[in-house]
Amino acid sequence: MFSPKGEDLERGWPGRVDGDSVVQLAAQTLQVFFTAGGALREHARYPLGEVDLRAPVMHPPNVRYFGVDLEFVFGNTAAVFGPDEEIRYPEGSAQLRSRPAVAAMIGADGAIAGFTAANAWTAPDLSGAKSYDFALSIGPLLVTPDEYAGGSQWDLLVGRASLNTVLPPGDLLVRPLGPEMPAARGESVEVSVDGIGVLRSRVS
Repeated sequence: MFSPKGEDLERGWPGRVDGDSVVQLAAQTLQVFFTAGGALREHARYPLGEVDLRAPVMHPPNVRYFGVDLEFVFGNTAAVFGPDEEIRYPEGSAQLRSRPAVAAMIGADGAIAGFTAANAWTAPDLSGAKSYDFALSIGPLLVTPDEYAGGSQWDLLVGRASLNTVLPPGDLLVRPLGPEMPAARGESVEVSVDGIGVLRSRVS
């Protein structure tokens, strides 16, 4: 998702990065694009330096955080942030942590449509779900399963998430890549994922 710099768009437009430009796709969201099989019309072309990249999905139907095994917990679908967005220290916490992760986005027929970098923020001094339900950063790009070398490791997670239910387009499956690291106010935090790019966030 992207928006031209200076335009105050609520969620931006779906786009395809083509070299040093972004091609606008004829869909309201990436969920619609993937549900249609990725065969929609293309609109205007914008220089990459003249757009802001947004979260690939702003309001996912579900967010599932996986641990080191196949178990998961549900996240807050209303707390998704895009690249370069500000992450505020959650109220009542003095221990904000950054945790690099990868998020798989579900497309048509319950299959993975693509992968994006993620920061699964936590506040370990808050209790229960409140320790992680305040923020999930994702972006800046969504790459196809063929473009991400780690994509083959996700079959078991998809199978676990889809057991006895249906995964609608836009669902996010989040898998950690490394340990949590402290995040201080005023800090710029980066998550770098090979084959996807660098996700930056500002902490306040």
